[in-house]
Amino acid sequence: MLDIPVIRWGKPYESLETSEVIHFETGEPIARIGQAGGGIVSRDLRVAHKAREVLRQFSCDELIERVGQAADYFENDSLPLGNGLQTPADFVHQQSASTGLPEHLCRSNMQKNCFVLRNMRQILDALTRGLDLDIMTRGYGIEQRGVVVSYQVQTPVLGAVLPNIAPGVHTLWMPVIPLQVGLVLKPGSQEPWTAYRFNSAFIKAGIPAEAISLYPGGHDVGQAILGGCRRSMIFGSAQTVAQYSGNPQVQVHGPGFSKIFLGEDCVDEWPKYLDLMVESIASNGGRSCINTSAIFTPRHGREIAEALARELGPIDALPSTDPNARLAAFTTPGLGANIWKMLEQDLREPGVTNCTANYGPRLVERERCSYLRPVICHADSPERAIASKEFMFPLATVVDCPQQKMISAAGPTLVGTAITNDQNWIDQLVDAHNIDRLNIGAIATNRLNWLQPHEGNLIDFLFRSRAVQLGSPERVAALAVSGT
Repeated sequence: MLDIPVIRWGKPYESLETSEVIHFETGEPIARIGQAGGGIVSRDLRVAHKAREVLRQFSCDELIERVGQAADYFENDSLPLGNGLQTPADFVHQQSASTGLPEHLCRSNMQKNCFVLRNMRQILDALTRGLDLDIMTRGYGIEQRGVVVSYQVQTPVLGAVLPNIAPGVHTLWMPVIPLQVGLVLKPGSQEPWTAYRFNSAFIKAGIPAEAISLYPGGHDVGQAILGGCRRSMIFGSAQTVAQYSGNPQVQVHGPGFSKIFLGEDCVDEWPKYLDLMVESIASNGGRSCINTSAIFTPRHGREIAEALARELGPIDALPSTDPNARLAAFTTPGLGANIWKMLEQDLREPGVTNCTANYGPRLVERERCSYLRPVICHADSPERAIASKEFMFPLATVVDCPQQKMISAAGPTLVGTAITNDQNWIDQLVDAHNIDRLNIGAIATNRLNWLQPHEGNLIDFLFRSRAVQLGSPERVAALAVSGT
């Protein structure tokens, strides 16, 4: 069995306490992972400044080149993992076996993560709006218009409390190393694989090992990271979002409640957009915050829901190794049944129709796991409880709602796709503060443009723009000559 240690600033640490990662179908242990404690994290964070210092020995451009090389190693090479080696095939199998995500979806997420690393230069160029990255290193410089600007880093490291079942979210912290900011990661207990494999790939590509710490462990570890790092990310439930709401030091990634809005001018052509709706709901097993959980429409709601049910209702639970598998397993005992029990109550509310009821049972229970097959509902009003629900499987509600009420009724929306050519309504959507990412036109909610920020610009989170004036004309001239 693999023994995977805690990593403290690049150095393996053999902890007395360990936890086993279990294969969700067989119950057999896959790996034994060392467990850190909150005290160790707090102690290590006293020297967090050294992570940034070691990264600043390299330019941002050099680090961009190295993370691009790391993508090749991550995707293609056998890399050290604890007391063994992990091939790319091992990675896919292990991740699937512990998270319940089908292997072909694990492979797809692997490719997506590597795509981001390989295109880091373009992504950072977009996030910084074309600033010379030497400005981020020095803290000040001259932008294209000849104006002196300053960006002050707010933390030497970014902390991240990572989720158990969503390997695609790792793209959100990947730009950190090229910005010369270290990483303090708490891997998910069921999904440690991505963080550890990227760490090995980074080291092989020449990223200093001392810039990264990996602390698997309990809740006290997450609390120590969030309390000790000046900037952190956390992934969690709506309750987690509420707990850290308004905390400028914590960027929270919770449920997406992503939606499609069908405008009055386009809704009568809804069959043209059926494939887009299916993809938005069911991609990645329905496990992403960018999956559609509601479709707002001024009319044809029941027809749309029934058409979606015909497409998605027959999808069944298949083994994780099946290339046709489209559903991910719930690996926590009883979780699928508990979710279904909550949903049944909402589905009985007057005005709600479960359009997938005729396609067989939705809850599928196995010996060690469970599945929830897609659920497509129709709601006659946004007031129905099911219209604001989201779970980690393909669940979507088609909601009857007049166009003029859609924005206010939608609530928090990570991705909103508005299918319309009505410029007045587009202007209202652009001004809507409850919609984060806005797609205007026929764009599936799961189709992200990596040159656009996702839930806030990472540059704005890690750096503070401030005023700097240079009293020496010679210094200004020197900066202008250097191009920064």
